[in-house]
Amino acid sequence: MIYKADNENFISHLEALREMLLRSISAIVILSPVGFYVAPKFLNFLIQNSLPESMTKLHYFSPMEVFIIQLKIGVLIAFVISFPYIVYEIKKFINPALYQNERRFLSGLILSSSFLFLLGGAFCIFFILPLIMNFSAEFATAELTPTLGLNNFVTLAGGLILAFGLMFQFPLATIFAVKLGLVEIETLKHIRPYIFVGILIISALLTPPDVISQLMLGVPTYILYEIGILIADRINKKG
Repeated sequence: MIYKADNENFISHLEALREMLLRSISAIVILSPVGFYVAPKFLNFLIQNSLPESMTKLHYFSPMEVFIIQLKIGVLIAFVISFPYIVYEIKKFINPALYQNERRFLSGLILSSSFLFLLGGAFCIFFILPLIMNFSAEFATAELTPTLGLNNFVTLAGGLILAFGLMFQFPLATIFAVKLGLVEIETLKHIRPYIFVGILIISALLTPPDVISQLMLGVPTYILYEIGILIADRINKKG
């Protein structure tokens, strides 16, 4: 009987997970038309904001390339818009495993998570991406002229924006882990070197294979980790 009950609980958890994933994907699909409408304007803004004067134009090399890229950008925009709802769905999924005070704490994290995701994306668009493109332009000489493809640029920009948005969640993950008693503050302070190495490894996986991009993602993320420790420590002292 105990085995049967455990099996039924496991199946119910899988069903809840499936429904959560379906609702999250559905939100992205529903908002995709909005993303497709905004995509050309966002692409033009991204190009104008990121490219230095020596790289005035991008090139595409197949008839459908621009259309396909705009579709990809539209999906990314739809994901960004639906991110608060996706976080809310994740909260609903894990709520049954939490105590009442932990549920209230988690509710407060939803708004912070959405804000940090947008902050990370904006930080990448306005600072990191132009910095990388200007750094790349410095290699140009009379014999070497950069001819950038639209697909390469968008792939780089999209990957970096998504990576920064996700990695900016680090303080919340730290605070949440401490609040739930999964890890102690002193432990987080003690394992700083390992966390830094881990952040660099994750940054290497999320960014293009160059040291500059990895450091530009890794260093701010580690700073956010330290901020997360400070906030979690203050919450512990107050609570």
